[in-house]
This record gives sequence, C-alpha cells and structure tokens, in this order.
Amino acid sequence: MDVSVWSWIALGVAILLMLAVDLFFHREPKPIEFKEAAKWSVVWVVIALIAGGVIGIVYGSDYWWQYLSGYLIEKSLAVDNVFIWAIIFSYFAVPARLQHRVLFYGVLGALVFRGVLIVAGSVLLASISWMIYVFAAFLIFTGIKMLQHRDQELDIENSRILKFVNRFIPISTTYDGEKFFTRTKFRLVATPLFAVLLFVEIMDVVFAVDSIPAIFAVTDEPYIVFASNAFAILGLRAMFFLLSGLMDRFIYLKVGLAVIMLWVGIKMILSHSIMHIHTSVSLGIIVLILTVTIVASLRATKTESVLNE
Repeated sequence: MDVSVWSWIALGVAILLMLAVDLFFHREPKPIEFKEAAKWSVVWVVIALIAGGVIGIVYGSDYWWQYLSGYLIEKSLAVDNVFIWAIIFSYFAVPARLQHRVLFYGVLGALVFRGVLIVAGSVLLASISWMIYVFAAFLIFTGIKMLQHRDQELDIENSRILKFVNRFIPISTTYDGEKFFTRTKFRLVATPLFAVLLFVEIMDVVFAVDSIPAIFAVTDEPYIVFASNAFAILGLRAMFFLLSGLMDRFIYLKVGLAVIMLWVGIKMILSHSIMHIHTSVSLGIIVLILTVTIVASLRATKTESVLNE
C-alpha cells in the first residue's frame, strides 16, 4: 500500500475538522441526552463508513475490508473502556454537564498516544520478522487474562495512580466549573476534574496496548491502523452517553471481548504460518461473537430490567 504524504495530511485535516465540529456543537457545558447521543452516534458511524469507502475506492477493496475489521475491533474493545469511564465518573461524582469536556480532551490525548504506539508497532513488525508471533501471543495471553478476571472491577480508591497524583499534585475536594486547576488562598491546586482526565488518559493507554496489536492482526498498514483507530475513537463520547443507561445489562461483554482477543491472536498465527484467512471471514467471526454476546446479555437481564421498572 503506497500511501502518499497528501493522504496522511488529508486524514489529519479530516480528524481535526471533526474535532472542531464536535467542539462547536458542544461548546456549552450541559448534559447530553440519550436522543442527542444516538444522533451523534449515527453521525460518527456514517462518517467512519464514508472514510472507509474512500480508502476502498483509492486503494482497493482489500483495504476496505481491513479498515472495517480494524474499526469494528477497536469499537468493540472500546465498549469496555466506556464502562471504565462510567466507574471513574461515578467515583469522582463528575457533574453530567462536565463529562463531555473531559472525554473531548481524553480523545485528543488518545489520538496522540495511539499514534505513537502505532508507529512503534509498525517499526517493530517491519524490523523483526518474528514480532508478529509476539503480538499474537500477547493477544492470546490478554484474552485468557480477561476471561480469568472478567468479574474484577477497577478499584480507584486504592489505585496507585491516585496515590501518585496526590503525592505530587494537591487535589482539591470541590469542582471549579470546567477548570482543571484552581487557585486557593495559598497555592495552585488541581481540581477533581484533572484527576478524572488523568485516569481517562491512563486507562485509554492501557486499552490501546491491547487493541492496537489486535488491529495489526488484520492489517500491517500503519495508515489503515491509525485511520480505523481514529474514527472509532471519535465516536466514543457519543457511545458513552448512548450506553450509560445500559451498562448493567451487558453482563457477558468481557467474555465476548476476551473471545475476540483470542480469535485475532490465533488468526494472526494462522495467517502468517499455515493458511491465509481473508479479512472478510475474520470480520464475520467478530460480528458473530459480538452479536451472540449482546443478545445473550440482553436476554439474561431482560427479566431483571422489567422488574426494576
């Protein structure tokens, strides 16, 4: 895949333009309702599909399938990230009107960090032939660990992150509007909103370490990896507000995500040693896993949901 500098520039401009549009429409700190989140979720998915269509037209249908698979992998793994955001927001009692601001800056940081990880991954794969098997083993190991710890929740109160921040940066106990830092009578301190942003960024890096090798399982093209990551990330804020009321119903989500990690790890080994598995086949298997996971979760929690109503 011969990607010109202009293609990279076009991708960067498109991402910046969409961030600017999102910031414009959400410039006022206010809660985002379900209907608005649903509308924006559709918008981001349509934009992502259009971007994939352009890639397919310019570079060929194989790269369209690679992009779509990478996008779906990132989107599905990001749902677990969304659950972590909900836990963080709940622990710090973040006002609903400030949550989008935190996630907006979180996305900016995620794009930068993932860009760095993608470059590093591409260099390793290009320079070390057996690195592909290291990535595959890591994905399989991660899938097994996810299955073993599927019921484990994030313990923020005893987190080393929070202890580290409190050691070097004093954090106030109250919010000061949209500010990340505020001045007291004696010194400059961080607001809880800064601690929330720090948690969001760090957890995204943790999830990126899993998801980026997974996308390299379907494509070794840095342009496709970054594009699929970027367009999936851009829609995460809308996804969060869309799913925030359904978090408790996806009880089998981690099992499904673990199976996806196992599959892409196995697929990576098979495709580079025994037999080539077309990306469309891999995509179909991922869609099947997600569908079974979602349907099983909703059916299992349907009775409880009705009783609560």
